[in-house]
Amino acid sequence: MKNLAMHHNPQELTAMYEVSKVLSSSLDLDHILNDVLKTLDIHLHMSPAMILLRMDDSHVGVMAATGLTAAEMERGRYRLGEGMIGKIMRAGMPVVIPDTSQEPEFLHRTVQKDHARQQLHAFVGVPIKVGFECIGVLAIYRTEQQKGVSFGSDVRMLQMVANLVGQTVSLHQGITAERNRLIQETHRLQKEQTKRYNIDNVIGNSKAMQAVFADVHQAAPSKATVLLRGESGTGKEVIARAIHELSPRRDKPFVKLNCAALPESLLESELFGHERGAFTGATQERKGRFELADGGTLFLDEIGEISASFQAKLLRVLQEREFERVGGTQTRRVNVRIITATNRNLEEAVSKGEFRADLYYRINVVSIFLPPLRERREDIPALVNYFVERFNDENNRHIQYNPDAMQTMLSCFWPGNVREMENCIERTCTMLRGDEVIRQTDIPCQRNQCLSMSLRPAANGHPIVTLSVPAQSVTPPTSEQPAGTRGTNEDTPDQPLSERDRLIDAMERCGWVQAKAARMLNTTTRKLGYALQKHRIEVKRL
Repeated sequence: MKNLAMHHNPQELTAMYEVSKVLSSSLDLDHILNDVLKTLDIHLHMSPAMILLRMDDSHVGVMAATGLTAAEMERGRYRLGEGMIGKIMRAGMPVVIPDTSQEPEFLHRTVQKDHARQQLHAFVGVPIKVGFECIGVLAIYRTEQQKGVSFGSDVRMLQMVANLVGQTVSLHQGITAERNRLIQETHRLQKEQTKRYNIDNVIGNSKAMQAVFADVHQAAPSKATVLLRGESGTGKEVIARAIHELSPRRDKPFVKLNCAALPESLLESELFGHERGAFTGATQERKGRFELADGGTLFLDEIGEISASFQAKLLRVLQEREFERVGGTQTRRVNVRIITATNRNLEEAVSKGEFRADLYYRINVVSIFLPPLRERREDIPALVNYFVERFNDENNRHIQYNPDAMQTMLSCFWPGNVREMENCIERTCTMLRGDEVIRQTDIPCQRNQCLSMSLRPAANGHPIVTLSVPAQSVTPPTSEQPAGTRGTNEDTPDQPLSERDRLIDAMERCGWVQAKAARMLNTTTRKLGYALQKHRIEVKRL
């Protein structure tokens, strides 16, 4: 091989400049490689040309080409060591063949001997490397008409281009690998985020309830004591049963006891059992809830309501899992998982000395908080559907509801949570008359018949309602002006009305029809009803 000239002609410099621009122009590797070969053809008449890259551990194939047909490109697949391409891949060195027809090892796979382009006679191929690893081949064919071209210049030029191509391919492979990793990670996170935990008999697609369900699934397989916290009516007993059903104890008993429902004397007998003659009326021995739940789960609801003396007795059982029946001396051992529930602030009770700190630590191993219904309003439509359908099934009815009724349900405060909603829907469906469609006016709170209206001011300090009615919109009656015919503020500009007076005035103007008064005051019927209840305004029946 002739010594390679070290100088560059202007065409080569221009070609290198254009190639460098192409390599930085896009993230589409196939597009870039084809444009590189087109640039070599335009500026240096290097065509046919092809770029082959490693396809797997044992094969290399054409990724881009100029001057070759689709069929020729398809045939351009070589094993390592096969033909000139395979040898370049194996040796990592350039190969120059001045006349391919005289080279017996040249396979003519992409440009066959009997091809119409008989003038194609020279082959120049250089390895594409990343570091010391050969990842592909850049190859061109020269014709008899290009006799003035130096093979040394071709090799030098192709090696420089191959070096840039190798860096670009490596960069793109790294970007592709990172992109695939990020896509997989994104899919994993999305799958994790959108994963829906299902618990029988519990409706909850909201994020808050999905977090509860995830905690339940995580805690259920263990033996850890669980403390369920949340307002009354949030479904603590249902969640406790779900933990039992998802645990290895599912085939054993699930026993429950409301600690607030019994006095201390009966509570001790209920939990620990009693011997015959232990007290008046104890005519026979009786197993307590701990014994009945042996091997299974014992759910103690309203744990925060037990007395200080009974807390000490309960603590021993929770620590040692042993007890004596009332009136007995035999120590009995049980294998019971404990789940407790409360709607009290136990931390505050501990600080006030109302609840033993050691018992608190014993029951507060795994704590799961059940959010109130007002903090997971996206679950309300599904809950309404469930309760209405259940009522229909039980009573052979076909009740539905309109959008206004659903909007009212969505905006209610629900201090009694799911239990209150269940009762509200059952009461509404039971008293529904007419065409079996629940409307906004059928809901008890729209007729001032809802207990929530009385409870709401005291529920966590939540405000009842504030009507955005300008104080000067109406004026109080004068001695010559009876109620119901009040004038505007232009008559008596110095006598602003209180909210109660404005409510009474609006109701009188609208004939004591709440819906009309609500529209006049630019508020909702529900809010107006709350305000009437707040100011103890009795609705007149005209």
